[in-house]
Amino acid sequence: MEQLGFEGMPRRLYSCTPTRLATWLDCPRRYRYSYLDRPPPPKGPPWAHNSLGASVHNALAGWWRLPLAQRTVAAAGTLLDRGWIDEGFADETQSVRTRERARVMVEGYVAGLDPADEPLGVERTVATRTDKIAVSGRIDRLDSRTEPHGTELVVVDYKTGRHVLTTDDARSSMAMAIYALAAGRVMRRPCYRVELHHLPTGEVLAWSHSDDSLARHLGRAEDIAEECAVADERMRDGLPPEGYDEVFPPRPSTSCGWCDYLRHCTEGAAAAVRRRPWDGLSLD
Repeated sequence: MEQLGFEGMPRRLYSCTPTRLATWLDCPRRYRYSYLDRPPPPKGPPWAHNSLGASVHNALAGWWRLPLAQRTVAAAGTLLDRGWIDEGFADETQSVRTRERARVMVEGYVAGLDPADEPLGVERTVATRTDKIAVSGRIDRLDSRTEPHGTELVVVDYKTGRHVLTTDDARSSMAMAIYALAAGRVMRRPCYRVELHHLPTGEVLAWSHSDDSLARHLGRAEDIAEECAVADERMRDGLPPEGYDEVFPPRPSTSCGWCDYLRHCTEGAAAAVRRRPWDGLSLD
């Protein structure tokens, strides 16, 4: 039976991830395709740069799960090779060359780590809630660092793209701020520092939040979630197809060339050139 509602009752918590909220901001139509349409429209082919990123993340996670004595530079490269995801590449030659580049990245990164410096979590899911949202996500790595003022929790996110990052990327990331908040609440210790570890260059882009800046990011997430919740309810209430574009309008731009659902979107196809699955490997 359908649960009866009562006027004045609070809206149920909106369950989400930072990715879901970001998808709504980028394009409500893609949000509908991804999270509400059942079955969802078929996606395009896999992206080679996603295969690269997932392979590197898996290798680094696997390296930390090895016994301490086995955490060597060579072991990291072996994990990368064994777990290589061979999807989205133009041909075998491109896949092999990219795997060789990824191995160099992973081995170079691991060479700068202390194998005995055990993280608090690897690929760890954290969650928190307010009176409006229940948000969760998975952290690449959660560190506990010893500083002059005591120990500090640090959220670490690995980046494998060639795009040059800045400190502003760490500061402005709503996802990283939410992960810091959630990690702090899970561990019952404040967490303010977030770091982007850019493997192609070896750079670490860091930002230390304050209570106020974390609260601003969380408030922004609640505002976005409120928009999502209203749209979701209209969909559940039987929104007719002719009303889809009113509630879930497309936001066409040149970035539509990277959308998994481009072939289902006339506006996106008119705004952008369709990208080949391996085009992301050559971005600077």
